[in-house]
Amino acid sequence: MSLSNVQKWVMSVLAVTTILHLSLGLIVAAWSIEESRSDSRVGLLVIAGIFGIIAVLAGRAIHQATLVTPWILLGVIPALIGAYYMFWV
Repeated sequence: MSLSNVQKWVMSVLAVTTILHLSLGLIVAAWSIEESRSDSRVGLLVIAGIFGIIAVLAGRAIHQATLVTPWILLGVIPALIGAYYMFWV
């Protein structure tokens, strides 16, 4: 691998993991809100899903790949898992 490829991979991994940590923090914040405030919980989960999509888009942008792809739906998975455990388990 060339140095520029390694730099791209390091930068994309750092960007994606940093943004996903923000998304997971929002899921934890939604989890800590009392159950009677389901509107706030859903709002935070939606914001977490948006940040997950932004994380995938950031990684693809760093690698100069096309942004319009089904792969961006992977960013919603953490929010969906959080919603599952929050509302159905």
